Parts: sequence; C-alpha cells; structure tokens
Amino acid sequence: MSSPISDLLRLVAVPFFALAAYRDIRTRRVRNVLWLPLVSVGAVLFVADASVAAADPFRTRQFAVHAAVSLGIVAPLGYLFWRVGGFGGADAKAIMVLALLFPEFPVYYLPGDTLPLVVPPLGVLSMTVLSNTVLVGLAFPFVLAARNVLAGHVALPMFVGRPARVPDVATDYGSLLETPDGFTRRGLDLDALRMYLRWRGLTLSDLRRDPDRYRDPASLPPEGERGDPTDGALAAGPAVADGGEALTPAVRRVADVDDPWGAAAFLASLDGSAYGTTPDGLRAGLEVLVAEDEVWLTPGLPFIVPMFVGLVLAVTYGDLLFSVLTLVVGV
Repeated sequence: MSSPISDLLRLVAVPFFALAAYRDIRTRRVRNVLWLPLVSVGAVLFVADASVAAADPFRTRQFAVHAAVSLGIVAPLGYLFWRVGGFGGADAKAIMVLALLFPEFPVYYLPGDTLPLVVPPLGVLSMTVLSNTVLVGLAFPFVLAARNVLAGHVALPMFVGRPARVPDVATDYGSLLETPDGFTRRGLDLDALRMYLRWRGLTLSDLRRDPDRYRDPASLPPEGERGDPTDGALAAGPAVADGGEALTPAVRRVADVDDPWGAAAFLASLDGSAYGTTPDGLRAGLEVLVAEDEVWLTPGLPFIVPMFVGLVLAVTYGDLLFSVLTLVVGV
C-alpha cells in the first residue's frame, strides 16, 4: 500500500485526464506538454514508494510485482497498440503515464468506508483502468444506437455512426460510413478530407457546386500554388466549409480521366500519409459528398474519454471486470 500523501498526490491525474478527454472530443488532438507534469509527479512518487517499500521485505516483493506488471506489461501494451494502429499516439502516452502513476491501488479513507471499494487480487490500478476503459467503451455503441432510435434514425450503421448534413461534414471529426457502393466501416477520414481541400484551396461547397470541373485533374492548381494540407485539424489551417447554400445533389459517376479528383497526385505530394487514405478511398468519399445532402459518419470515441471514465471508476469503485467475473462465478 502506498503512503496516504502519495495516494492524494496521484489524484492530480483526474483533472489532467478530464482536460485531455475534453480536448480529444473537441479537437482530436492532445498536446504532449499535457503529460509532462504527470510524468514528473509519477516518477517522484514511484521512487518515494519504492524507498518506503524497501524497509519491509514483503512490501519490497509486493511493490516489485506491481511495478513489473504496470511498467512491464501495461505500458508496453500502450506502445504496442499504437504501433499496430489500434489507437493514436496520445492514447499510448496516456496509458504509459497511468502505468507510471498507478502501479498499485491507492487507498482513500472516508467516514465509515475506504475507496476503492473493489480491489482485485493482483492490485495493479493501471491494469484496472485499462479493463474499465474497455468495458466503458463497449457500452458506447448501445448508447449511440439508443440516441439514433430516439431521433428516428434507424439504419444499419446506427450502432457506430450518426447521420450528418453534408455541409456540416467539413467541420466534423470522424470518418464517412458510406461509399458509392453502400455502407462501409472504412470510409474517408474527415481529417484527410480537410487536408485535401486545403491542398486544393477549396471548400466542400466548391466541390458540390461544380463536381464535373473538379473531378478533372486538369483543374488542380499549379504546384507552386497548392496550399499547405496541414494535419487536417480544424484549427490548423484555413476553413474548408463556408456554410454554403443548399445545393442540388450531383449524379454519382466515374470521371473518364486518369486520376479523378487528383486524388493520387494529392497523396503523392504528402511527406507522410493522410491517415491511411488511398486514392480510391478518397475518390469514393468525394463522390458521396458531392451526391448526397446527408451522410452517415462515425464520430468515433476518442480512447482517452472512456479512459478518463475508467480512471474515475478505478479510484472510486474499483475493478469493474473483477466485479463482473465475481458475480458470474458466484451465480
């Protein structure tokens, strides 16, 4: 068990993760500087707790096991999931920070009780936060589906997406759930859409007003006049939505030219990738956006949001998964 002072100091993580969750919802970006204070606090408290544990052979072994699991398993899991594309770099950093800050369960004394209420035998809080996060995330599709049903939006993708007016798409985060061939889980990323529009110096309404013109790669601006695609964040460059008037939907078709929409030229001009977007994927998304007034898109659930909820649950209630397993085995 950590010292009471160390446990109280660790609660500084809660407001930091609340801020990270807020920024992730609003911008899908979390700056690295946010994690630096938590890393500093975590490192100091880790050394302090290790020093206290060294005075007792049993606590030394216990702390060593908890630290080995937290830093040797939980932290590498964050890095591994980032490397395989399971989530973003900020999510990986958040998991690593938790692994350093919470190798053990804290104890908070209240009148008549102590928190957390449910402590699993292993006693590694960072692992509990991770399992809580997964369980909270599993509830998201059902909440989303319920909201869609209440709004009268009943369709195949209602568990993973929501409908949106096309003029609003350029100021949304997420990805399309549609292609000209129907629904898909791997539609055009809206960050990539903004990168493309900034590169061409256009708004989404420009494309919808005259799709035949802009399908032709001859309409691309000369190389020296192409814009900075940025990283696709809303605040990273010029606006790509002008609140344009209602437009007459275009007819979906395939342009009889090489490289329709200049999609391949755009992606080839980038130093990196546009969130895994392919020329065909970009073209498919653009065809949907110039042909429809409303589309389904997935807002996604930034991983740090359920992680924040999982952290709050971990330091108050404790381990949700252990409670569920205990209940099942008890039945």
